[in-house]
Amino acid sequence: MEPGLLSELTGTLGGRQRVVERVLFTELEGAVGQAWARGWQPAELVRDARRRLGRVSGSLVVDLVIAEHQRYAAARVAGEWAAQVRELGEPWWGNDAVRPGELAERHGSSWGDYVGNALCTLAWLGALAPLQVLLPPPGQARATEENTGNAGEGADLAKLARVRALLAKAEATEFSEEAEALSARAQEMIARYRIDHAALTAETGVNAEVKGRRLPVDAPYEQHKALLLEVVARANACRSVWHHRLGLCTVLGLARDVNAVELLFTSLLTQATRAMRQAGTSRDSYGRSRTRAFRSSFLAAFAARIGERLAEAASSGEHRAVREYARTGTDLLPVLAVRDRKVTEAVEEAFGGLETKRFRHAGDARGWWAGRTAADSAALRTGESIER
Repeated sequence: MEPGLLSELTGTLGGRQRVVERVLFTELEGAVGQAWARGWQPAELVRDARRRLGRVSGSLVVDLVIAEHQRYAAARVAGEWAAQVRELGEPWWGNDAVRPGELAERHGSSWGDYVGNALCTLAWLGALAPLQVLLPPPGQARATEENTGNAGEGADLAKLARVRALLAKAEATEFSEEAEALSARAQEMIARYRIDHAALTAETGVNAEVKGRRLPVDAPYEQHKALLLEVVARANACRSVWHHRLGLCTVLGLARDVNAVELLFTSLLTQATRAMRQAGTSRDSYGRSRTRAFRSSFLAAFAARIGERLAEAASSGEHRAVREYARTGTDLLPVLAVRDRKVTEAVEEAFGGLETKRFRHAGDARGWWAGRTAADSAALRTGESIER
């Protein structure tokens, strides 16, 4: 033990408290770094802390993540990683290193309360399950344009912005025909966007890497939300794997396709939730609530029908673009086949031994048909199975 710590331990009560605060902070910050080595990312860590430990400990984890992040040079942190930390907020302690005593004062109604919260947080951090490493941890990213998020993004962001604008209009409109047309157009644009990049690959011979991103899938009805994400991913040349105990799904595919999947899934989930709530509650002939069964069937039908429509829109846009390029002498089918194979191989490498399981939704006929109707209105296949 450091001489300074030893003298404080044998000194006043305030001195002993400062030692405990410093030791706890050191251990907590080290445990956060270990979480990165296990594949966790900032947004995921904070979300899991709030789900399992509550608001107070979740707030402590936010500060720990930001404080730990301040130790690294910006050039050594992946752009997506840095963006997740920025989303957590600015450090209330400024640009200097946070003081353990300030942390204790902020995260507990009393000193003893803080120590209890800190110890629970430390135990939770130590028990985190390992995840696939999808981003380089801070300090390990290379100082390249790719890691700072600037590599060739201008055109990509412009195209995604147009897709986002279409989906925002689909979410806002009260007219089902308009929502259908807007969402279908967005999917066709995404498909064309993917084909244009395939053509670039055919021309340059440079293949893009398969990337992964984890998306939160929250209760209630999380299995049906995971199913919706799966059908969106399949329609856009990606694969989705559900980690049901963590409330997360990993989407694997080319980076541009994964971006499109996240956009489309978020929009469709918003539309599904709104339509489900507008459909109201349900009771049986005896007056007993059947709302959960109704909504379970609603979301299962919504996902199944959305899958069918997405497949139709994606196939239409893809076939049209492939024919256009074929007339100029560019055969894209081999490139697309290679991309599909690379995604499949990446899934097998990351998640060997996956099982595809079917789940039973509550058999509420009214909910099922209401869900299909809502999916027709929202617009836009893969069946009712999820990989777990």
